[in-house]
Amino acid sequence: MTYAIIETGGKQLKVEAGRFYDIELLTAEQDEKVTIDKVLFIQHDGEVNIGQPLVVGATVEGTVLRHFRGRKVLVYKMKPKKKTRKKRGHRQEITRLLINSINLNGEVLAVETAAITAETPVLETAAE
Repeated sequence: MTYAIIETGGKQLKVEAGRFYDIELLTAEQDEKVTIDKVLFIQHDGEVNIGQPLVVGATVEGTVLRHFRGRKVLVYKMKPKKKTRKKRGHRQEITRLLINSINLNGEVLAVETAAITAETPVLETAAE
C-alpha cells in the first residue's frame, strides 16, 4: 500500500491514489489538474521517506472534481445575566480532489487504478 501525507489548507492529510478527499477551497477550476508539492511523508512497499519538513522531489497529482459548501456550523455566543446573545452560521468552501498519482523524483509510485466518480451511482429498482 502506498500513501502520502500532504499539507493543504493548513491541515495535514493522508492520501492514497484513486481516492477523493474534501479539502479547503483551491483556486483551480473544475476538471483541472492540480499538483501539490507540500509532501511531508511517503510510504511505498515498506520503504519510508520522511521530509524535514518536506520530502525533496515528491509531488501528489490530482484532479478537481467539484467545488461545494460544507455543512453549516453554528456559533452561539452568550453572556449570562447580560441579555447579550449572538448567533452566527458559517459554511466552509470545500474542494473535492481526486488523487491521480503519487510521485517521487519523477518516478510514479502509485497511480489511480480505476475511474472513480464523486457521486454514487443511482440504482434502478423494478416496480412491483
